[in-house]
Amino acid sequence: MDGTLVDTEPYWMAAETPLVESYGGTWTHEQALGLVGLGLHDSARILQDAGVRMQEDAIVDHLTSQVMTQLRDLGNPFRPGARELLESLREAGIKTGLVTMSLRRMAETVVAQIPFEAFDVIIAGDDAIRPKPFPDPYLQACEALGVQPSEVVAIEDSPNGLRSAIASGATSLGVPLMVSLTGVGAHALWPTLEGRTAADLTRLHADHRPKESS
Repeated sequence: MDGTLVDTEPYWMAAETPLVESYGGTWTHEQALGLVGLGLHDSARILQDAGVRMQEDAIVDHLTSQVMTQLRDLGNPFRPGARELLESLREAGIKTGLVTMSLRRMAETVVAQIPFEAFDVIIAGDDAIRPKPFPDPYLQACEALGVQPSEVVAIEDSPNGLRSAIASGATSLGVPLMVSLTGVGAHALWPTLEGRTAADLTRLHADHRPKESS
């Protein structure tokens, strides 16, 4: 979701910086990039190391509330082509799942602002047995959708997200935003989703799905 469907990374950074500074610390752009794709509790521990004297759950709740406020005020900042691709998938009758390390209440805020029925299932950070880069979130989504990982294309913008998708057995597509995905192991890297349709994902899947044994 964050960085793939919607470009909320600036929203997260805008919430992190004043939080760290309120405890007398400093928070650089490079440090913020280090949180991209991490589970929220992993991020909270890094923020504690930067001087934030709050419990992990309190940090997660605070940041989530700040980002949700920006989403409600400013709307969904869709990445180029993401909404259109999602519409194409729905029109083609292809099942879709949202797999995010953000809390469910934030994921539901984003989904509620999409003007069509966008997803069959949501697996959020507070649903995941283990966070990305473990495969659990994608495996849980596959189970909820009633599909095998080999039938799935996972789209990610972060190295941790890609590692999770790859480990699950899904065909993995990287669409980088703030950090490089070169060398992570994605089946394909696209610079953008703009102009892409369900047919493009179908071809990608056909090219990279495991071959059946003869």
